[in-house]
Amino acid sequence: MRRRIILCLLLGLLYIPSIYADKFAIGLKYFGLSIHPNGAVNSSLMPLKFEDKGVFVLNLGVSAGIEYFLPLDFLSIKFIQGLYFDCIGKFAGFSHIGLRGRFLKIGTFSVNGGIGPTFIYRRSWYEVPEYDDSFSFFNGTKDDEWQWRFIWYGGEIEFNNEINKSLEFSVTFIPGYPDLMNLSFGVKYKIEN
Repeated sequence: MRRRIILCLLLGLLYIPSIYADKFAIGLKYFGLSIHPNGAVNSSLMPLKFEDKGVFVLNLGVSAGIEYFLPLDFLSIKFIQGLYFDCIGKFAGFSHIGLRGRFLKIGTFSVNGGIGPTFIYRRSWYEVPEYDDSFSFFNGTKDDEWQWRFIWYGGEIEFNNEINKSLEFSVTFIPGYPDLMNLSFGVKYKIEN
């Protein structure tokens, strides 16, 4: 019953803004490349790292989003759901809702930025005997199947380039410095009401 109520609330959150939005966009991105600027404590557990310290680690996954543009056109509300395999190959995901603004537009190129609450979760790394929890960004104990973190101020910087009037190539940068940054890329398809 609880799941049905949550599903109905989520569908309502997706539907209500569409009534007021002049246009909206649907996006799909490959998620992506994790960057640990100072290296990763658990780099020895990361099979898709590019070097020993785990500064650059490949993640396999996708994120899907829907963005509602407000009548001013440079402001929007964006919902994103990501599902991927994290740095050590465990299933993970995130859910995000936020307000976006366009900071720059030159010809077909634009830069957007936004902020809003984000819920991040992953299968527990405690299942791996070699896991070093000396740096623990996530909540959860050794007895939990999942680790999670809720961030009120999660955000992104998005770089877009129009391919045509409806389609954009899009690159997202998540600036979680100094611990973790992320790059993902894909497309956004715009639809006008």
